[in-house]
Amino acid sequence: MPNVYPNRDELYLCTPVRVVDDKSFYIVGFEPNATMNVAHHMLLFGCTTPGTTDEYWDCGEMAVSDSDGPLKKASPCAEGSHVLYAWARNAKTLELPEDVGFQVGRGTAIQYIVLQIHYSKKFPDRVTDNSGLFLMYTEEPQSKLAGVLLLGVGGIIPPRSITYMETACQIEEKKTIHPFAYRTHTHTLGRVVSGYSVSRDVYGRDHWKLLGKRDPLTAQMFYPVYDNSTITYGDRLAARCTMDSRERNRLTQVGPTNNDEMCNFYLMYFVENDTPLDMKYCTTEGPPYYHWSNEGNDLNHIPEREASSLD
Repeated sequence: MPNVYPNRDELYLCTPVRVVDDKSFYIVGFEPNATMNVAHHMLLFGCTTPGTTDEYWDCGEMAVSDSDGPLKKASPCAEGSHVLYAWARNAKTLELPEDVGFQVGRGTAIQYIVLQIHYSKKFPDRVTDNSGLFLMYTEEPQSKLAGVLLLGVGGIIPPRSITYMETACQIEEKKTIHPFAYRTHTHTLGRVVSGYSVSRDVYGRDHWKLLGKRDPLTAQMFYPVYDNSTITYGDRLAARCTMDSRERNRLTQVGPTNNDEMCNFYLMYFVENDTPLDMKYCTTEGPPYYHWSNEGNDLNHIPEREASSLD
């Protein structure tokens, strides 16, 4: 961030970097330069076109037009949005496996890299911030190209309850992906976030392979997946967040502020001698409308206890 001044609570700011257009680069690591007492979380986007070419701008939830301040309001990307990395709660440096990298620049849809930081609290007068990320990269072509798939859930959490927020999507591209890292994210109500790959055998039985499971109130970094079996055409990806609102007397909706909630499971993967999935996001409307058990979802042998327990 270029020494920005967060002038109000719950402010999201974005800043862009233009990738040199006549070269390809391969990002192989991410080193955070931030602390959780300053930045609530950071997201790094790859964009074809950024929300604006200003030095920085207000890029909150859909860049709400009624927010105060002189900054231009726009989304992180105007076109071609890819999540490359996410950070929260003092997560540590991430280095990708050998020969794995995110390709950006020439020959890709990623022509800009945009950093988004969520500042939950207004800064004192005349105090500015330059939190951010160091990107480790090489121009040496990598044989395995990385991608991130974000599984997210919308919806409403009722008061005084345990609520499951769930999503599932089918892989409809004829590609084979190799999962290697996962990350979870909620706000204060999250207790367990779990993610699965789901394959169906010839008898119609679903086999759920646990990709990762975590208490989302611990360091929200990328961790090695539990099962790195390949995922391919026809398989499904699924995630559940277990939310505990038993001490809360109000409805909680999904949204950008600390009074709201989020349910996200990030899956980082690579493909060999291929390009990453065109699918970047897997989202559902969440409770009370969407659940894994809905008849139309055609999911069976759901691991109910395992998906909501840290055991």
